[in-house]
Amino acid sequence: MNTATTASPALPAHWRDFLALTKPRVMTLVVFTGLCGMLAAPTHIDPVLGFTAILCIALGAGAAGALNQWYESDIDGKMRRTERRPLPAGRMDRETALQFGVGLASFSVILMGLAINLAAAAILTVSILFYVLIYTVWLKRRTPQNIVIGGAAGAFPPLIGWAAATGSVAPLPLLLFALVFLWTPPHFWALALFMKSDYGAAGVPMLPVVAGERTTRTQIGLYTIPMAIAALAPWALGVSGMFYGVVAAVATTVFAVLAARVAMRTTGAADTMKPEKRLFAWSILYLFIVFGAVVADKWIA
Repeated sequence: MNTATTASPALPAHWRDFLALTKPRVMTLVVFTGLCGMLAAPTHIDPVLGFTAILCIALGAGAAGALNQWYESDIDGKMRRTERRPLPAGRMDRETALQFGVGLASFSVILMGLAINLAAAAILTVSILFYVLIYTVWLKRRTPQNIVIGGAAGAFPPLIGWAAATGSVAPLPLLLFALVFLWTPPHFWALALFMKSDYGAAGVPMLPVVAGERTTRTQIGLYTIPMAIAALAPWALGVSGMFYGVVAAVATTVFAVLAARVAMRTTGAADTMKPEKRLFAWSILYLFIVFGAVVADKWIA
């Protein structure tokens, strides 16, 4: 069990602190990929039920974020990027964060099961447990492969959205799962390259900290190859149309060029890490573009 990062009593938490616990910026991408999974499904879901399903995905993602911050409050206090979060900043106590996270997780799963279907509720449960227990508790502090295996946690939303609409899974959402899973390492390692000192100070064994920048850059380039294959697979296998294929090809080409620039360069002490920041920023926009193309492809067809 982690200990609190401050000896002073926590101040009464503001509603903004509870919102911050849910990692709303991360939740935006999770909700979007889940929504696209639902809209790309071959069946139509009642708008009220669809909204409920997306709400459950958002609440589940928020619960996972809250439990992640509860468990990592000690290392969050050692990193500039996270030191102002509610727990390390002393605006909330850890017990409150734990209760909030568990309550939110339980509510999201129960509501999904009762209002939507058991398949979607089961996948939502697995996604929350995977992020909290496998990634946060088991992998994060133990291995530089934490983000490789743990990347599966963020890949579940398309499956959940599809299952909410159909009650089952199919090749397309599985391919979208694979895309997000393979996208996660180059996306996160680009961030880790320009946040290396933060992770080192916190003792988190991110790849740049334990293996160095050169190895990390090489791995970014290597992981981009199967990610590109996964991105084009829906069109190549005939589960999406030409529109998706063209958009995915163009967006992936841009991703690959940016990744290649990161992979092939060397850095010095005064390096500004602009290529790494460009790759990180594009990687976020990339998922919005590709998943949006999945839905647009269905409407065009």
